[in-house]
Amino acid sequence: MLRAVRGGRAVWAPRGGSGSGSGGAKLGRPLRTAAPQRSDIFRELGPRLSRLGQALRGQLPESEGAWNSLRPHQNSPPPPERADVVVVGGGVLGWSVAYWLKTLENRRHGMRVVVVERDPTYSQASTVLSVGGIRQQFSLPENIRLSLQSATFLRTINEHLWVPNEPPIDIQFQPSGYLFLASEHGAATLEAGVKVQREEGAKVALLSPSQLKAKFPWINTENVAVASYGLENEGWFDPWSLLNAFRRKAMSLGVYSCVGEVTSFVADTADNTPGMPRGVGRVKYVNVRLPDSPEQQPVSCAIVVAAAGAWTGKLLDSATAGLQGSLTLRRLPIEPRKRYVYVWHCPGGPGLETPFLIDTSGAYFRREGIAGNYLGSMSPPEGREPDVGNLEVDHDFFQEEVWPRLAHRVPAFRSLKQVKSAWAGYYDYNAFDQNGVLGPHPQLPNVFVLGGFSGHGLQQSPAAGRVAAELLLHGSCAAVDVGRLAPGRLWGSEPLLEAAIV
Repeated sequence: MLRAVRGGRAVWAPRGGSGSGSGGAKLGRPLRTAAPQRSDIFRELGPRLSRLGQALRGQLPESEGAWNSLRPHQNSPPPPERADVVVVGGGVLGWSVAYWLKTLENRRHGMRVVVVERDPTYSQASTVLSVGGIRQQFSLPENIRLSLQSATFLRTINEHLWVPNEPPIDIQFQPSGYLFLASEHGAATLEAGVKVQREEGAKVALLSPSQLKAKFPWINTENVAVASYGLENEGWFDPWSLLNAFRRKAMSLGVYSCVGEVTSFVADTADNTPGMPRGVGRVKYVNVRLPDSPEQQPVSCAIVVAAAGAWTGKLLDSATAGLQGSLTLRRLPIEPRKRYVYVWHCPGGPGLETPFLIDTSGAYFRREGIAGNYLGSMSPPEGREPDVGNLEVDHDFFQEEVWPRLAHRVPAFRSLKQVKSAWAGYYDYNAFDQNGVLGPHPQLPNVFVLGGFSGHGLQQSPAAGRVAAELLLHGSCAAVDVGRLAPGRLWGSEPLLEAAIV
């Protein structure tokens, strides 16, 4: 999913009632689908102000409160010469695993963790260009469990990520749920998915067309055979707030942050790790190119976590180019895919109870605040992937593909002729089976891969980061079995297919 912009009333609040008032969910209790309160109209100034605020925050020096953001690279110290773990990528997944590594270690200051991010402004980062959805409506148990665990974490986020003497964290959660629509062709798949979701503990209701129309009168139910509606722990939130919360907490625990680009790995070719193919050794150093400089800083390390989002595949291709020796390293099929998001205004559109709707056609939309704004889009048809060389928006795509589908489903949208604003962002797309890749690289014994979530990495980042940290520290994870998500499946195995990819 692509970029969230702030709107509406926060519901996930810190203990003590700060943040959401009487409409907020209590900590430790499920988040139930409910309409936000009609207040804080200033958040309704729109996506443009939110995007401007993000850009400005990315350029400010460290300061107190919610404006405490990422320092410009000129003030960023070079990486240390030695680290236990180097996390390549400072998106929400990278900072999540860094936070969990420090939280779960047995002794304070016992592990040196370094996060390397090449773009401190996050101008092209998937995290901050996301629409910020969270759901449990998946077909694979692994995805359902990761999202359920993440929802629990986010519900009690101030118990985890709050930094003393700082304001409470407010991720501006909107608990309006997800609504998936299925035609006759997709009804059996959707119903089978709901059965798995319920078995895993998710609260999801099945609605017939008549029930759907009664609950949401603004929907045209033509060609809808059944719908699934998330009753709790589903909706959307502000990705920027979550990223900053992970980063600030991790740094308070001693994680090093540096700006630079990891250009190459240096391996010990004499490594005789049992079971490893000849010609491949453990990575001993990562070379970090400093910003605005040809200089490179080698950092010795025991573990490398490849969490570079949409560029994880490219990172491993370039960084391992000199490691092949007598063995050809297999390419990791994680790549960027460009997706558009459009924002429009429709005063007579669906009201405050509007869920995050996924149409039978694949088009989606959700409410953006309380003043009649909406955002939405869809993935391009097969064979029409846009050029990833830039983040320019194709406005014709909205007119030709997105708008007709949404106007059919929501008659109130038929009067729309143009959008108010739009942006593009990247999915960290797993071209093999569109599911997350989480585990040690099969050919590089101390390189751990965390990426390829194909649009659901943001919402699963709290749980995925913890699972990765537990696997690195203990070799196993009791909470969520992610064995099927290991990178080894990408070569020679059957795809691990997820039916509910948006």
